[in-house]
Amino acid sequence: MSVSIPSTPPDPSRLDPARPDYDVIMAAHDEALTAGRRTYLDPRTGLVVQTRVAHLERGTCCDSGCRHCPWVRGVEGVN
Repeated sequence: MSVSIPSTPPDPSRLDPARPDYDVIMAAHDEALTAGRRTYLDPRTGLVVQTRVAHLERGTCCDSGCRHCPWVRGVEGVN
């Protein structure tokens, strides 16, 4: 099942756009969304990373500093 939610860049405090591997990471995230997966493997570390959709489906922040968390302060109306 593919997801129609557009990719939203993570908060820069979670994934710095200046990182040399930023585009590769975002491509892996977007590929996971297109394929209907809720996770992807970080291209550099091989660790499992949850997509933005996985976080939205959970509905709350877990306070673990996740890369694609939509509830970072100042994002999605969180104060």
